[in-house]
Amino acid sequence: MDTASFQVQKLAEQLKERGSLVIRTIAMPSDTNPSGDIFGGWLLAQMDLAAGNMAGQIARGRCATVAIEGIQFVRPVHVGDEVTIYAKLVKLGRSSITMNIQAWSRPRDQEHAENVIKAKFIFVAIDENGKSRALPDNAAENLVFTRLPKA
Repeated sequence: MDTASFQVQKLAEQLKERGSLVIRTIAMPSDTNPSGDIFGGWLLAQMDLAAGNMAGQIARGRCATVAIEGIQFVRPVHVGDEVTIYAKLVKLGRSSITMNIQAWSRPRDQEHAENVIKAKFIFVAIDENGKSRALPDNAAENLVFTRLPKA
């Protein structure tokens, strides 16, 4: 196997484990805590944006975050780091969507990223009145991040 094929295979395995890439952003000075590292709340907000984006696609409509479980801060993020958020669907209920969300950080002068935080996010599909509603019958098929572009 040539080097390029090996790298593509390795990337495919990583994405299968991590989930779909949903958001990529840069940690900025305005996102720091008093210690000078990136504020954990900013990371959670990015994760919630990614999870909400995925939940809305699956539910084909409005969703609300109802729980964030098992938050694990693995290492700090620094100003200028590229932060990538991955989302992986875990379970669909009648109205609920459960997914694992991971944030990976790559210092701009380095090649490799490291996991910096992970958590389980649970959303509920809601109607225009904010009440729980059933997911569409084809909810799992609505996950556009897992589809290849049409040729």
